[in-house]
Amino acid sequence: MSSFTKAFSSTLGKKLIMSLTGLFLCLFLIVHLLGNLQLFKHDDGMAFNVYSHFMTHFPPIKIVSYLLYLSIVFHAVYALVISIRNRRARKVGYAVYKGSANSSWSSRNMGILGTILLIFIVVHMTNFWAEYHWGGLPFIKYETSLTNPEEVKVTKIPYDGHQMVHSEYVDLQSGNQVVIAKDLNIIVMELFKLWWYVALYVIAMIAMGYHLYHGFQSGFQTLGFDHKKYKPAIDFLGLWVFSIIIPAVFAAMPLYVFFFK
Repeated sequence: MSSFTKAFSSTLGKKLIMSLTGLFLCLFLIVHLLGNLQLFKHDDGMAFNVYSHFMTHFPPIKIVSYLLYLSIVFHAVYALVISIRNRRARKVGYAVYKGSANSSWSSRNMGILGTILLIFIVVHMTNFWAEYHWGGLPFIKYETSLTNPEEVKVTKIPYDGHQMVHSEYVDLQSGNQVVIAKDLNIIVMELFKLWWYVALYVIAMIAMGYHLYHGFQSGFQTLGFDHKKYKPAIDFLGLWVFSIIIPAVFAAMPLYVFFFK
């Protein structure tokens, strides 16, 4: 076994991989959130559908996406391995154990929180990512007047078994900017009208908030960024940005659709 393999098969090596993949997923959350904010626009899903096409067809983004999928797998597998190893190492429980005195609730329940998130990711990717790539999604055509951008003609194109191609062009004859895109927005709207899916989404976002509250700070600590010079900024980002703001905005999306659209 090489020194490289030994390093990453050790407990410290596994924690290092957990930290790197976890922080990479945190960066993805920011990008994903910014894109999903298009759902709040009143444009019949045009901005969101254009964003969806960009995220699945722009080569650099596709490469990052594959890294993301690998990160999710490695993060989940190594979390399971570390949890099993820790349980085996502690064959005899402590006579007196006061969890709240030694650690936060989120750190003691990272396994449960991670499991909830993993289930949500599988459901989420099945309904959106897989449907977008292989499902029979309808297309939608947007014709925006070049002289009056507020004037937009929307035409729904039902799926008829033939795969259309995403296109964006200017029709000089009609004086319109034309966009023809897969209508993923309609799937989002349909699912966000189901109370159980909205409930699952909100519960998953609460779990994500608690998971990131411990995970974000722990990731930087594993990488050695636990100096008092950096800790206040890391704690602030971990608490307010990643465990409160980002999950809250994600949770607001299905709630907004369910109650107001």
